[in-house]
Amino acid sequence: MKKPLIAVVGATASGKTALAVRIAQKYNGEVVSADSMQIYKGMDIATAKPDADEMCGIPHHLIDFLEPTETFSVSQYVELANKAIDDIISRDKIPVLCGGTGLYVRSLVENIQFTEQPVDEILREKLQSRYETEGGEELLKELAQFDPETAQRLHPSNSKRIIRAIEIYRTTGITMSEQVRNSKNVPSPFDLTAVGITYRDRQMLYDRINKRVDIMLERGLIEEAREFYRSSVGQTAVGAIGYKELKPYLDGEMTLEQAVEHLKQETRRYAKRQITWFKKDSYINWIYADKCRDVFEEAEKILSCRFTNG
Repeated sequence: MKKPLIAVVGATASGKTALAVRIAQKYNGEVVSADSMQIYKGMDIATAKPDADEMCGIPHHLIDFLEPTETFSVSQYVELANKAIDDIISRDKIPVLCGGTGLYVRSLVENIQFTEQPVDEILREKLQSRYETEGGEELLKELAQFDPETAQRLHPSNSKRIIRAIEIYRTTGITMSEQVRNSKNVPSPFDLTAVGITYRDRQMLYDRINKRVDIMLERGLIEEAREFYRSSVGQTAVGAIGYKELKPYLDGEMTLEQAVEHLKQETRRYAKRQITWFKKDSYINWIYADKCRDVFEEAEKILSCRFTNG
């Protein structure tokens, strides 16, 4: 018998957290985060980590449990998420997956099988050095020569995955995209209902993003970023949007106004990539937030035939 699972996905600032909490309240659920940066302690403002008021008493899993110095992989996420889901179901509650990290969501709900891959530390160091001197675009061009599928879906700033994709091929002779296809041979254990929030008018989402950045700044984002760089940071956490865009300002290389505009621009670009990723998943039921009276009411229409309250 497959395990019940509700998923709420979408771009940053689309309203996922509020919807997931309302769904959990209605259907006796608990939230399982699928956000690759909210896992880290202390990174509260930049990652828009929900506070107690936003959680409304609903337990949230896989948030705020890892030090920023520690690395964290997709396979680790899937393992912990499955444990959290099983725990929630064992207490006769409904797990509500919520997040915008598409790789986390897809790997979990499609039951991607992860196998141990060889690690070549010398090759990895060489690739890291090349990334720092040549940039992500050049390494992506190299990756595209033997794995165009993976190269197309990776952003130049995603150094970790670009380097890993090249390393896997160089050490095994099998591309990452081929390994991903081979990993999908085991059926998903979930009876999934997925809801996505998006906007017909993309500018409305961008306006929400710009407003969210302004609120983050009012709440102390600059000081949080300054403290982040004072401490030693890990390879995964350092990629968080909200810190690296402010670093030139902290280093005196850019005005605050310039840094803030850069942050807003990069967040909008990230949202666009999230939308592109999720639109490929046919199992998602899309709700257009700017074309309906109430997002929760629309979600209820989708969920009511699958789940009952309590």
